[in-house]
Amino acid sequence: MSQIQSLAVIGSGTMGAGIAQIAAAAGYNVVLSDVQQSFLDKALKSISGSYDKFVQKDKMSDGDRQAALGRLTTSTSLEDVAQADLVIEAITEQIDAKLVLLTHLDQLCKPSTLFASNTSSLSVTQMAQATKRPDQVAGMHFFNPPALMKLVEVVRTPLTSQATFDAIWQVSLKLGKTPVETRDTPGFIFNRLIIPYLNEATWALYEGAGKVADIDAAMKLGGNMPIGPLALLDLIGTDVQLHACQALFEQFGDSKFRPCPLNRAMVRAGLLGKKTGKGFYDYAQDPPKPVSMDPFRL
Repeated sequence: MSQIQSLAVIGSGTMGAGIAQIAAAAGYNVVLSDVQQSFLDKALKSISGSYDKFVQKDKMSDGDRQAALGRLTTSTSLEDVAQADLVIEAITEQIDAKLVLLTHLDQLCKPSTLFASNTSSLSVTQMAQATKRPDQVAGMHFFNPPALMKLVEVVRTPLTSQATFDAIWQVSLKLGKTPVETRDTPGFIFNRLIIPYLNEATWALYEGAGKVADIDAAMKLGGNMPIGPLALLDLIGTDVQLHACQALFEQFGDSKFRPCPLNRAMVRAGLLGKKTGKGFYDYAQDPPKPVSMDPFRL
C-alpha cells in the first residue's frame, strides 16, 4: 500500500467534496479538481465547515483540521492531477462524460496511476475500456454523506487486476470505511436493492396509496428504518434517483425499475429535495413539513 500516497478527486459536488474531505483527513495529499473555480470555492467552504463541526464535537482536533486543510489543494486544470497515485472520478452520472474524462486522464497520468469511479449505476467495465490500462480501473462507490457513511462498494470488473483491487480496498480501509466487494453489475449491491424500494414508494404516493408522512411513517415504524423512503429520496436528490432508475431500467429491461412519472415531474419542476430546499418535504420550514403534493399538477 505504500505506493498510494496521493489522491486526486475529479468533481467537487457533494460526493467529490466529501471524498476529498475524508481523504485529506486520513493523511493523503489530495488535489480536488473541477471545471470552475467557483465550484471549488464552494466545496472548500463546505469541507472547512464540516471539519469545524467535527472539532466542535471533539471528533477532530484543531491541529488535525489545519493539517487536513493543508493537504488539500484545488485546481481547474486536469494536468495538476497527473502525478496522483489514485484518481477518483465523481463527476456527473453520465457515461459519455465519464468516458471522455477517463480517456483524457489515461493520456495525462503517470503509468502507475490507478483510476476509480464513484458511479452508482454505470458500467465500470465500459469506463475501463476507455483507457489503455483497464486492469488499473475499479469502482469505488461512496455513499452520501461520505464523511459519515461507512460503506464503500469496491467494484471489481472482469479486467481489474488483483493488485488494483487490493490497493483500492486498502485505501477504503485507511479512509475509515467498511468496504464490500461487488461485481460490475447494474446497480452493484446497494442500489440494485434500494432503487426499486424508493421507486415503489414514489409510485405509492403517485397512485394515492398514502400521503408523504404516512408512507414514511409506515416504513420507519413497520420496517424499523431510520428514515422514510421519501425523506431519503430528498436527501439523495430526486434527480439522482431518476438517473439511477433510468440506467437500471435500460440495462435490466425490468419494469420494477421503470421510473415513476412523479419522479420525472419533480425533476422537471426543480423539486430535487434538500439541495434545492423542496422535494417531498419543504426545508424552508423547521422542522421540514411534508409537501401537499398533487402529482397531476406537476
